Amino acid sequence: MKFDPPLVPATLIRRYKRFLFDAVLDDGTEITGFCPNTGSMLGLTDAGSRIWLSDHAGSARKHRYAFELIEAADTVVGVHAALANRLGEEAIRMGLVDNLASYETLRREQRYGRNSRVDFLISSPGRPDAYVEVKNVHFIRESRLAEFPDTVTARGARHLEELATMVDAGHRAVMLYLIQREDCDRFRLSGDLDPTYAHAFTEARRRGVEAYAVKCRVSAAEIAPFQRITMDEAAPAALCTV
Repeated sequence: MKFDPPLVPATLIRRYKRFLFDAVLDDGTEITGFCPNTGSMLGLTDAGSRIWLSDHAGSARKHRYAFELIEAADTVVGVHAALANRLGEEAIRMGLVDNLASYETLRREQRYGRNSRVDFLISSPGRPDAYVEVKNVHFIRESRLAEFPDTVTARGARHLEELATMVDAGHRAVMLYLIQREDCDRFRLSGDLDPTYAHAFTEARRRGVEAYAVKCRVSAAEIAPFQRITMDEAAPAALCTV
C-alpha cells in the first residue's frame, strides 16, 4: 500500500481525547489533526517524536491532517488502525496466510455471529468457507516481540468466540494479527493487560480457530506486509487468571 499523495512530516506535540493530536509541521505551522486509532497507543505518543500525516485538503473532514506513522524505538510504526484490513487483504493475496490465496472469492465486511461483521469471508466451491478477522498490532515493550492488545478489548474477545462458533458449524476461522512495524521476530498476546482476551484466544484455538501473525515493512512511502512471524501461544495461558 503506497501513500499517494505523499505523507507530510511533522513533530508530535501530544495525542489526546483518543481521536485528536497536535503537531508542528516542518514549516513551523501548528495544527490539530485526527488520530485514526482508538487504542491506548502505548509507547507511540511521546512528545517530540517524528510523525507523518496524510493531507486531506479540500475534503469535508473537520481536520485536514490524519496521523499515519510515527518513529519510535528507531523504527517507523503505522498507527492508522483501519489500514489493517487493507494490509491484511494484501497479505492474504500474497500467500502469507496459509492457503487462503487459493480461494476464489473474498468478500469484505460480511454479517455473521451475533450482530457482528467479519472482516473477510473467503469462499471457493467444494471447500469450507473461511471467516477471517484482522487485528491491528503496533505494540512492543520487549525487544523483537510484538504484542496484542495494548488495552482491554471486550469486542476482540467477542470476535474470538464468534470465530470459534463458525468452526463448530464446519467452517474455517482465522485470526490474523497484522503488525504495522518491522522490528519484531515473534508475536504473543499481552495476557497481563487483558487476561479475558487471552483466555478467549486459548479457548478459540482449542476449538480450531487458526491464528497467524504477519509483519509489515513501514516507511513514509508505503506499508507492505512481507513476512509471517512466530506466534508464542504459551504465554496467554500462563498469564490468564480468569
